Amino acid sequence: MSLVIVGSVAFDTVETPSARRERIVGGSCTHCALAASYFTRPKIVGVVGEDFPAETLAFLRRRRIDLKGLNVVPGGKTFFWQGRYGPDPNERETVQLDVNVFADFNPEIPPSYRNAETVFLANIDPDLQEAILRQVRRPRLTAMDTINHWIQNKREALLRVLREVDILFANDEEIRLLTGERNLIAAGRRVLDMGPRYVALKKGEHGAMVFGRDFFFGIVSHPCGEVVDPTGAGDSFAGGFLGYLDARKTLSAMAIKRAAAYGSVMASFTIEDFGIDRFRTLRKSEVEARFAAFRRMAAF
Repeated sequence: MSLVIVGSVAFDTVETPSARRERIVGGSCTHCALAASYFTRPKIVGVVGEDFPAETLAFLRRRRIDLKGLNVVPGGKTFFWQGRYGPDPNERETVQLDVNVFADFNPEIPPSYRNAETVFLANIDPDLQEAILRQVRRPRLTAMDTINHWIQNKREALLRVLREVDILFANDEEIRLLTGERNLIAAGRRVLDMGPRYVALKKGEHGAMVFGRDFFFGIVSHPCGEVVDPTGAGDSFAGGFLGYLDARKTLSAMAIKRAAAYGSVMASFTIEDFGIDRFRTLRKSEVEARFAAFRRMAAF
């Protein structure tokens, strides 16, 4: 099992209508790796400052996450994001963003990572994503995420990376901006024409859709009475999705469908607490029980 994840490890300050949490641990790499750790043994490539808590590093290691690719900059400060959510958890406002050590992030893949079978390029500059692909040797599966900023400001570089990856993870706003299509079915098919074999379209509380060249699959979200913190749900979805596929060693249509279900399961746990706190108590038995509940809920 070999999944390499490249992205941000960060501090977040999160405000919701009911609560506020200061400088909790977040980041795309962190959420993705923790979700994937219930299926495989992830390896992360990222950068943090000297202010990053040793307790969190120890927790990640206990979750069997390889940290050889995590660079700790002496005297540096870790990437920081502050966001505010309104009554609709799908809408958020960035209040403050301090890039800090992430400004000079130039990912170098450790030699022991370069034979990875699965590689996930989380939300970073597409020029960096492209450089990472040049450092790994023939992975079985490559996937990427992106955001509106890169679609609008680094489109040509983004399109080059899209031609080289197998899966794109995107939400409905991003896929519409990328393709110019309002209809999500048309948008998903348009992305397939850009190069990827699959598109995993994240729709938040409305679930997810997966497009392949010869199939289409949709899944609902797990019912949640209260969304505590939606931050990191999309990265947890990618972690569950890719972690399952990395463990299964197959890209059959059935495996892709099950991966989407496990991705939704992991995202549904993430939103139950702030930051990564739900992962501190989450057991594999709970993951499997919720997956079984998903299957029952979708059966008719």
